Amino acid sequence: MACKNHTIKIAIDGPAGSGKSTVAQKIADLLGIFYLNSGALYRIIGYYLDNQQINPEDSKTIMNKIDDIEIVIKNNKYYLNGEDVSNKIKNAKSGMLASIYSKNAAVREKVNHLIKEISKKNSVVVDGRDIGTEVLPNSDIKIFLTASLEERARRRWKELKERGENVSYQDILKEIEERDKADSTRNISPLRPAEDAIIIDTTNKTIEDVIQEIVNILKEKGLYGNTCS
Repeated sequence: MACKNHTIKIAIDGPAGSGKSTVAQKIADLLGIFYLNSGALYRIIGYYLDNQQINPEDSKTIMNKIDDIEIVIKNNKYYLNGEDVSNKIKNAKSGMLASIYSKNAAVREKVNHLIKEISKKNSVVVDGRDIGTEVLPNSDIKIFLTASLEERARRRWKELKERGENVSYQDILKEIEERDKADSTRNISPLRPAEDAIIIDTTNKTIEDVIQEIVNILKEKGLYGNTCS
């Protein structure tokens, strides 16, 4: 159970396939607080702009279209202009679209604004790539999850296969490698740990191991249970 007396903010960053979304969701459930997946927000915007056939380099059109996008989160489902797109944004293509369009300043501004507005009123666990560095730099706890490229590709490949997608491990490996490069070298809010982030390598750890490690960190910081400091 999270603190009763004040809101808390937990930032969980990391590259694709590091396990951050799964861990963040479970930590939020454990604490009984709001979970916000920033990657899903970027996927939704990428999905919309791609369907509108807007070139990722066309900053002027993106800026003009960005206000047409209304994202509502309800019962852990994501709605784009009234349409439930929760499942439509889970494929590999959506991930690449998110990376491509997230380079645009107007796209990042919209996502960051939504995250900041929600976190003002709620205790939150937010996962992404620049939550601890740019979006919520004053988070109570900053976690940066990582894992080997091969392990992250294996996880993503397994996840997509379980959804019935016919994908090859080598293709996923290449996509994640390209995503890492794009995310870490972009000019706006590149992927990197915050200076005060706690780095956890999840390569040889189970989800339960990682969750327990984070719970222990929360306890040490006095941010877990009924008697939070």
